[in-house]
Amino acid sequence: MNIDVPGLQAFASVAQLGSFHRAATSLHISQSALSRRIAKLESLVGVRLLDRTTRRVRLTAIGRGFLPQATRLMEELETSFAGLRDIAKRGAGHVTLACAPTPAIQLIPAVIREYSAKYPANRIRILDVHANEVWQLVLRGEVEFGITAAPVNDAEIIVEPLFEESFVLACRGDHPLARRKTVRWAELRDHRVIAVGRLSGNQVFLEPGISTAMPLRRWDYEVQHSTSTGLGMAEAGIGVVVVPALALSGNRYPELVSRKLIDPEIRRTLNVIRRRGVTLSPAADVFLALVKARYAAKG
Repeated sequence: MNIDVPGLQAFASVAQLGSFHRAATSLHISQSALSRRIAKLESLVGVRLLDRTTRRVRLTAIGRGFLPQATRLMEELETSFAGLRDIAKRGAGHVTLACAPTPAIQLIPAVIREYSAKYPANRIRILDVHANEVWQLVLRGEVEFGITAAPVNDAEIIVEPLFEESFVLACRGDHPLARRKTVRWAELRDHRVIAVGRLSGNQVFLEPGISTAMPLRRWDYEVQHSTSTGLGMAEAGIGVVVVPALALSGNRYPELVSRKLIDPEIRRTLNVIRRRGVTLSPAADVFLALVKARYAAKG
């Protein structure tokens, strides 16, 4: 059965005000429109709720029993609507997003700090996964939006560029290449290199450099997370590693320095991705706005 909200509203108003005229005025409708609403409600429930004469209107016995329920239902609806308006106004709610490793480490914490200061009651759930997995989570509706640099070619996904950055060489300050301002990819042949595996979202970008640097021999080490495992190994002096410039922002690896890689210079774009035709919750909308305000055009 469909709930006849206008009919319930009309019935409650007439019962409380004791007059079709006053009820119609309070609802800003004509008396004939009010009468139609009452008639539709009575037809829906299959029983008369009001007795009306030329002089007065009063509740039937069934109408008197139903009035408290109708009033309570209208109050609950109003409370629910007020709650929804409050959510929209304050950005209340919870946020679920998917994020590739580098932005999850370097971008999102600062946004969470700012967001949580404004909305301390809101919960934030981050699925920090491989870059190639982010779009799948977005497509399946498991998250509201994602942040990744992995190429996305799906008509169901909206891609919004956030910023562009270069790949750089990370090495210890006492490494021979640290004395250089720029490093050619071919020069990596003479040094122990920590490579990224095929599960990494960065691997697809690095192919031109890999073919230049290592045409005849294999990499010395391979990791799937260059921005965590790879940087840790580089800081331990095991080798050098190629990472997005963002990975070395801040002071997480004080022993490491970054050097620009050229011939070729390789860049990537970090994107926000959302499922087409899906409206973000107010909470996610506010969170994403903070991401864009802080990082858009950063590169």
